[in-house]
Amino acid sequence: MNDEHHQGQRVPAGAPDPAAELARAEDADVQVQVDRIAVDHTYVRVSSIGEPGERAFVLVAGLGIASTYYERLAPHLNENGPVHALDLPGFAGVPRFRGGVSIERYADAVEKVIDDLRLQDPVLIGHSMGTQVVVEVAARRPDLSDVVLISPVLDPSARSIPTAALRFLRSAVHEPAAVRWHAITAYALCGWHWFRKVLPKMIAYPIEDRVADVRAHTLVVRGEHDALVPRAWVRQLARALPYGVLREVVGGAHSVMHAQADAVAQLAVAHVDGRLPDRGVSSLQRVRDDSTATDLDRLGATDRWLVVKSRFMELFGMATGDDEQLEAAKSAHAVAMADHDGIPVDPRERDEVVETVAPERDGDRRPF
Repeated sequence: MNDEHHQGQRVPAGAPDPAAELARAEDADVQVQVDRIAVDHTYVRVSSIGEPGERAFVLVAGLGIASTYYERLAPHLNENGPVHALDLPGFAGVPRFRGGVSIERYADAVEKVIDDLRLQDPVLIGHSMGTQVVVEVAARRPDLSDVVLISPVLDPSARSIPTAALRFLRSAVHEPAAVRWHAITAYALCGWHWFRKVLPKMIAYPIEDRVADVRAHTLVVRGEHDALVPRAWVRQLARALPYGVLREVVGGAHSVMHAQADAVAQLAVAHVDGRLPDRGVSSLQRVRDDSTATDLDRLGATDRWLVVKSRFMELFGMATGDDEQLEAAKSAHAVAMADHDGIPVDPRERDEVVETVAPERDGDRRPF
C-alpha cells in the first residue's frame, strides 16, 4: 500500500488495535528503584521496575531527554519482564562526560550497564537519538535477539541543524502537553552548552550504515505525524536491516511511546514474542491506540494530586541528585498512571506509595 493511499486516510474499524490486551493484565509493579552505574568518571542513572530474573527491557532516551519520557511505556512492559530506564551522562541532572562525546561513547555506557546488571539478552529500546545508541550497541553485540527503534533519526536529507530543527517543530505541534513539559524541564537540566556539544554528533551519526551490522530482529516504530522521521526514511532503514519490521501508530508524533504508550508497548511485547507478522517494508502496517489517555480531568482527586506533586518532586530530585526522592516520585507517578490506564495495582503497594509521597491524602487513598 503506497503513501498516497495512507495520506489522510481514516483507519478502518477492523484495523489492528494492539492496546486491547492490556485490560487483562495482572497486577503491575509500581515500586521504582533508582541506582547508579559508574561509567567513565560519571554514572548512568538506572530507574528499574519489576522483579529480576526474567528477560529485561533496557530503555534509552533521546538527546537531552530524561527517562521520564518512558513513564507511560515502562509499566506496560513491566507486565512481561523487568524494565530499566536509563538517564545518560549529561542528561536529567547526571554529570557529564569529561572531554569529548560521541554516540559510541554513550554506547559504551549502555554496555557497561548491561554488563554490571548481568542482563542476559536484554531487549534494547531506543527513542530518537537513543536509537543511534541502541543500534551502536546491537551492532557490537550480535548475540542480542531483539531491538526496538522508536522514531529513529536522522535521514541524510535532514542532517543540518536548521532542517532538523524545523522538522522537530513541525512534529512538536502534535505532541501532548505532558511531553512538552518533559522536554522543557529536561532541556533545562541538560543545559545549552552540553546540548550544543552532543547535537552535532547526533546529526552526523550514519545510522543507516551501522544498522547493516545489527543481527537482532528489529522493530521500527514511527508516529503518523512525525515530521522528523518520514515514512520514506523508515522504509530505507528497514531495507538496510537484516531483520526489520515496520509499524506506524495513527495519531502519533515523535514521542509516540508516551502519547500512544499502550500501542507501542503491545507492539514491543508482540515483537519479542515473535507474534508480529512482517508484511514487508512497503506495507508499513498502521496500528491505532484508543486507550492511552492523557487528560488529567479523567483522574480522581488523589491521582491528580499524585501526578502534580510527583512531577515537581522528580524535577527537584534530578536537579539535586536525590535518588530517594526520585524513587518516591517515580513510584507515585506509576501508581497514578496505572489507575489512569486501567492497569491493576496491588492496593497495599498503592497505599504505601501514597502515604510516602502524599500523606496529606491519607484518608483518600483510593482513586475516584
